[in-house]
Amino acid sequence: MKRPYLLTLALVGIAACLSAPAAAQPYPNQPIRIVAPFPAGGLVDVLARAVGEEISKSVGQPVIVENKPGAGGNIGAELVAKSAPDGYTLLMTSPGIQSINQFLYKTMPFDPEKAFTPVSLVADMPMLVLVHPKTNIKSLKDLIAAAKANPGKLNFGSAGVGTTGHLGQALLVHVAGIKVTHVPYKGAAPAVNDLIAGHIDGVVDNPPIVMAHVKSGTLTPLAVAAKERLSVLPNVPTSVEAGLPDWQASSWFGLMAPAGTPPAIVQRLQSETQKALRQPSMQRFITESGIKLVGNSPEEFATLIVSERKKWGDIIKAANIPAN
Repeated sequence: MKRPYLLTLALVGIAACLSAPAAAQPYPNQPIRIVAPFPAGGLVDVLARAVGEEISKSVGQPVIVENKPGAGGNIGAELVAKSAPDGYTLLMTSPGIQSINQFLYKTMPFDPEKAFTPVSLVADMPMLVLVHPKTNIKSLKDLIAAAKANPGKLNFGSAGVGTTGHLGQALLVHVAGIKVTHVPYKGAAPAVNDLIAGHIDGVVDNPPIVMAHVKSGTLTPLAVAAKERLSVLPNVPTSVEAGLPDWQASSWFGLMAPAGTPPAIVQRLQSETQKALRQPSMQRFITESGIKLVGNSPEEFATLIVSERKKWGDIIKAANIPAN
């Protein structure tokens, strides 16, 4: 009677010994997936692939970028929020997902305040306010004066209601005490094209979208919504220099993990992200697009998200932007 029992114990012991090395393997020991919750070819996708490639080189495991666009990023974010908190599924996030959508959607498929663990801010991209040369507006002070003299007469386009460009515009209007007419488009490109054609007067948008038109003189940049000038546009003053210090607005992108991811794994991912951002291959984002690469701590990233949530929630309410 004892022999089968002893045989069973022996088999259990052998199985435990065989599985122990696999369980003890350090993270990561399998491919990592980064979900880009926007279409392929966009900035979120490009950043995810660039960072993922460098992390892959460093950790010796494939880093796969998977595009899951839709619902302002909520579809891809939901996938990550409901994934196992093991460090193998990450999200390249944006202000909309973490700090804006909850005020614009009547229902959310996840709680942005509880569903994720911040890893690191990857990049920050201050917004620009630009006008068509026909307006003869040369500075932010000129814009404010023109808007106050003719309330609602200036038409400002955006990529759509609730986009970062729209909210950057709404913040500008709020802190400057002016009124302009918002013209929403289905994407940033149509808005910029109409601005170039002179069909609207201005936009508030991100540098990569308008950089070529600024350098060619087709559009007139008035100010950058930040405390520091952009290295790629050194002659464009900051909002502080232009006399409107409370106008601080940017699009930013960072890595998030599902809530409950072990701190040791989060720290490893943060360290690898910092290392990736220091690589020469990443510098093209600075020189070509005016993007600031960051790589901060999870705590600093969490603080940013909370402050952005407060700012954009207040602006959405003040501007009476309806929820979808």
